[in-house]
Amino acid sequence: MSAPTQNSAALITTSRNALHAHLAASALFAWHHKVKSGNEIRVPSIADADNRDSIGIASEVFKLLGIDRNHTALSPQKAGSDFEAACTTFMQDTFAALAHIRPGQWEISPLSSRKRLEIARFEQYSHLSEVAAACEGSDQLSAALGRDYLIAPDIVVIRNPEPDSTINAGGKTVVDEITARRTSLRAANGARPFLHASISCKLTMRSDRAQNSRAEALNLIRNRKGRVPHIAVVTAEPLPSRLSSLALGTGDLDCVYHIALPELIAAVNSAAGDDSRESLRIMVEGKRLRDISDLPLDLAV
Repeated sequence: MSAPTQNSAALITTSRNALHAHLAASALFAWHHKVKSGNEIRVPSIADADNRDSIGIASEVFKLLGIDRNHTALSPQKAGSDFEAACTTFMQDTFAALAHIRPGQWEISPLSSRKRLEIARFEQYSHLSEVAAACEGSDQLSAALGRDYLIAPDIVVIRNPEPDSTINAGGKTVVDEITARRTSLRAANGARPFLHASISCKLTMRSDRAQNSRAEALNLIRNRKGRVPHIAVVTAEPLPSRLSSLALGTGDLDCVYHIALPELIAAVNSAAGDDSRESLRIMVEGKRLRDISDLPLDLAV
């Protein structure tokens, strides 16, 4: 295989550009016309129309991305589902290219069902179906356990169990019928698919609902049997103060990934005050906020 030419764009760069183009074409990234104080103004779709800093930063981000289209605002439900679909496509295009670094049988998809017990089809959470059944038959047990076991990620990265022929393909017989009879990597053990990563998608963070991502992360940690999956959030939120509500702190989320972090940094430096610049600097240098282009490689670790 020949080496890429100096002028050829890297796959992740190309996929990132395609993601931004799709967000613009689908009206997720667009300018909306709003009437404020009797005057009509153009407001970026990711901005809070009642927050001057949000409008200023988002406007600069859109200028850097070349967003110039006007569209009617999408409903929150459609905007959310379209954003999940766009992020899923980006991850499918990029993570698959890392098969030489992270071999395996991988699937990346939106959770196939919005039923919250869909999580029980994964190896670490298969016991939750029994927990739910027990709670249905007992008010006391349901009151004691609450609903912490109800988990519904937006995007899941799944590793399927491997057949023994693949495990033994390296020139040595690694497994046989005697040992390694309970590991979830062997398909011969009847293992279920393994939840490698849970990705929560939040186009913006203009309400306390963004904290659902943190609550869900804690539930993924508390309720698993086995290794904790990677837990990430992807967002296009422009305000550093709102990003920090999820990005700061450790113990639940791996990291928050911004859809356009270099553009956001430039926008904040240009259009925001010292507090916003400092908050963003702390998140980035503290390894709590990264660009979406970092996500596929981080999941290959």
